[in-house]
Amino acid sequence: MSFYAARQPILNRDKSLFAYELLFRQSLENVFPKINDNQATAKLIEGLQFNLGLETLTQGTLAFINFTHDTLLNGYPLLLPKEQIVVEILETAKPGKRLLQACVELKEKGYILALDDYEHDPLWRHFFPYIDIIKIDYALSSEDQIKQILEEVKPYPNIKLLAEKVETYTEYQHALEIGCEYFQGYFFSKPEVIKSISFQPSQLSLVNLMAEVCKPEPNIEKISIIFAGDVELSFKLLRYAQSPIFKRVAKIESLKQAITMFGLLELKRFISLLFTAQFSHGKPQELTVMALARARFCEQMVKMDKQGADPSSAFLIGLLSLIDAMVDTNIAELMEKLPIAQALKDALIKRQGKLAEYLALCELLEAADWCNVETYCQALDFNLDHVLARFQQSLQWASERIKLL
Repeated sequence: MSFYAARQPILNRDKSLFAYELLFRQSLENVFPKINDNQATAKLIEGLQFNLGLETLTQGTLAFINFTHDTLLNGYPLLLPKEQIVVEILETAKPGKRLLQACVELKEKGYILALDDYEHDPLWRHFFPYIDIIKIDYALSSEDQIKQILEEVKPYPNIKLLAEKVETYTEYQHALEIGCEYFQGYFFSKPEVIKSISFQPSQLSLVNLMAEVCKPEPNIEKISIIFAGDVELSFKLLRYAQSPIFKRVAKIESLKQAITMFGLLELKRFISLLFTAQFSHGKPQELTVMALARARFCEQMVKMDKQGADPSSAFLIGLLSLIDAMVDTNIAELMEKLPIAQALKDALIKRQGKLAEYLALCELLEAADWCNVETYCQALDFNLDHVLARFQQSLQWASERIKLL
């Protein structure tokens, strides 16, 4: 039986990755709405224990996992390691003596507890000494409701606030100012300030590399010369070539040998990886991971489609889909400065063409918008089971690749 998961990052005040919230279902029948919450939690735990595992999904960070009223009373959180999870008490749970006792016992055993989509109810005050995090739905909560919650938690310094559904940098700044410690939503994937861009020397080298590898017949000699002219790029190339993912027989003795060893497809991936890492400097690493996962996913969708599209073009579309957020520049202005085909620019700016459809499907998966995922799969004539598997594999592939840098 298959097990699938989507994940949404949770960042701290300096926009470093703090945790992931896991959003998943097991089997096709349970991917979409109208599923019993208790069953979903039970199957979630089963899937984590016998399929992917927490480490695969969270790469060593915490995992926020939803628990219903009944699953808390039945001790389901105890089936997962306290060092790896945050017990997220669903907003549907009813505050009462039995639930309070369950929370006290979890806290005594060392678990981190969070209240999900919190709306103030005086009965929850009894829980506050044992709660570590309160999640505020930033999109639905009014200014007055947020102020009330802030006032209620003042006597409890143990409680940290998490603003979820924060979609813009302005919202992030506001949530930061009112005292939130954690943030969930894709605010970090939106440009903070729109400004004109000028490339630094190291970025220019990567732009030139991108231009060369995107040609119908890339010139290996030119690529070698560009690498040779940048010490840092040369070092990263050689270190990447030493990775266990490549089954080398002979030792690497030159840059050209390393470049040839990769093969064109892997060389394009590597230069794209360098490009993304360089242009996302100073941004949350999760932004780079997301871009790489999108690139890999779009590449895999081309292979599933089998309609003759270029996998490397699909990879590039996914990779560049967040470039505006990386350099805080309007994407149309940025595309004017990058040497890529007009069809690819149209896919990114105007969202036109089949490659743009792959990207849109990936964005729906990131948001765990299951209903629209199903609709897109039907429209593209994709097997839903296979698409979900490719998405999960892409997340893992991206996490593994980022470690190589």
